[in-house]
Amino acid sequence: MQVLSRFYVAALLAVMALAGAGAAWAGIGQPTDWQLGPQGPATTVADDIIRFHDILLWIITGITIFVLALLVYVVVRFNAKANPTPARTTHNTLLEVAWTLTPVLILLFIAVLSFRALFFQLDMPKADLTVKATGKQWFWSYSYPDSKFEFDSIMLTEKERKAKLDKDPKADVPRLLSVDNELVVPINKVVRVQTTGADVIHAFAVPSFGIKIDAIPGRLNETWFKAEREGVYYGQCSELCGKDHAFMPIMVRVVSEQAFTAWLEQAKKKYASEDTPAAVTVAAGQ
Repeated sequence: MQVLSRFYVAALLAVMALAGAGAAWAGIGQPTDWQLGPQGPATTVADDIIRFHDILLWIITGITIFVLALLVYVVVRFNAKANPTPARTTHNTLLEVAWTLTPVLILLFIAVLSFRALFFQLDMPKADLTVKATGKQWFWSYSYPDSKFEFDSIMLTEKERKAKLDKDPKADVPRLLSVDNELVVPINKVVRVQTTGADVIHAFAVPSFGIKIDAIPGRLNETWFKAEREGVYYGQCSELCGKDHAFMPIMVRVVSEQAFTAWLEQAKKKYASEDTPAAVTVAAGQ
């Protein structure tokens, strides 16, 4: 038993080190090399999801190590060589009550935490801004209904990405995530995201915001987020939608309220003279 105790402690320490390393490697807004954990949160919803994930990780790890320790103990203690005369015990009432009641309590604990997180995600507050995201094969179209304009957001080709890097070696243009026209929203404002699909089912997902919702043709779904940090946040279509499913990223730029107002005015002027939606070329905050 002393050996098993040491094994149990060593395993827990390894998990703690691994979890700490994962948290250290996890970036905010986009995936990073050697990342183990979720991306860093930029909203309260994402923060709740990551906290719930970490609690589940501890519970699952503890149960796994406990069961493994029991199996090792049984193999060592009750094999034919160490225990030539097997016991005749048929049942143990206290043990049976314990192994029935303990999982029930664990599941109830998990249920309470998950219901709290789900209710918070689904209880949409009053929106400060509404954005509609339409999934198409294979890009996104964004519209600002209150301002009456729309534009397409298409992934940069490798040639376009390298051209930006040649112009500015420090430019943030990650491969397969950068787009020509990003979605721009203000910081600390509730953004309602309405989603639909123009052809097949897509899914709008931004990990650092803790949002993922299907974009279904003929149906309007909606979710929300309130970004608490300025910056650029990336996501991807998360529903298999055809051969170029992997090439329709989501890029959201969170800016100050003043920068957003300036960007919005430029966008309105640009589209006031155009009959069909096109790409917004003005850069937020510039």
